Amino acid sequence: MLLDAPSLYFRAFFGVPHVAATDGTPVNAVKGLLEFIAHLVTVRRPTHLVACMDADWRPAWRVSAVPSYKTHRVAYGVTEVVPDALSVQVPVMCAALDALGITWLGVEDYEADDVIGTLAARATRPVDVVTGDRDLFQTIDDSRGVRVLYIAKGVGRHEVIDEAAVAARYHIPGRAYADYALLRGDPSDGLPGAVGIGEKTAARVISRYGSVAAALAAADDTSSDMAAALRAKLVGSREYLIAAEPVVQVATDLSIPALDDLLPAEPRDPAALIALADGLGLDATFNRVLAALAGPM
Repeated sequence: MLLDAPSLYFRAFFGVPHVAATDGTPVNAVKGLLEFIAHLVTVRRPTHLVACMDADWRPAWRVSAVPSYKTHRVAYGVTEVVPDALSVQVPVMCAALDALGITWLGVEDYEADDVIGTLAARATRPVDVVTGDRDLFQTIDDSRGVRVLYIAKGVGRHEVIDEAAVAARYHIPGRAYADYALLRGDPSDGLPGAVGIGEKTAARVISRYGSVAAALAAADDTSSDMAAALRAKLVGSREYLIAAEPVVQVATDLSIPALDDLLPAEPRDPAALIALADGLGLDATFNRVLAALAGPM
């Protein structure tokens, strides 16, 4: 199981009522993330688990390719609009995961999506990717048992998304989500897509040609039967589409050392865990995680 940790803890921060540690520090996102993990482990019983983190939520190499990338999430030109009450909780989450013995990982200059993409690509066992981000639909691969547990409706109401589900939702081949997203664009990430091409046209193009590269090749081929209007839109957006392709694609080749991602049956550091639980006032939450890790009685 690969957790898109930012997707989970943002959902927890905005969805879990205010909870404070004994020193007044907010811990609602910590509580929510741990409760989500307890639920997912209980329901899905993964043998291995990694919480994937953003080491860089807006990598310079992506911004260089597409300057509008996530600009709407930036304040004062350089700082992500993240509430201070959430920022202070991220190190606490990592400390809690360390004490529990649950592996977490971020890679310099990359986002959590890229860590997930790389770990999913090199996995030798079936993988469940837990996320509320549709971008990660591109990791789905029925032949390798990689699917997404999509939490848009809530962690407790997550949907299992496989290639058939992608095809049914977007009317595209199940493995073609990245090309579809590249063509359609994604306003939530500041990616405009090809000018004049919306969801329906993007779906028709990808269904017919299979990829953006193939569609551009057909647009260049004057003997093809591509409609003149579509040809003009693709040719007009060529520069953007070429630049944006590596931005839209999650990385699958990061340098990541071998991980001890086996889900622990008991905490790695019981003393640290007790200190955290007492200091955060989250004894019941930690107990639920421990019960989930121990498995069925």
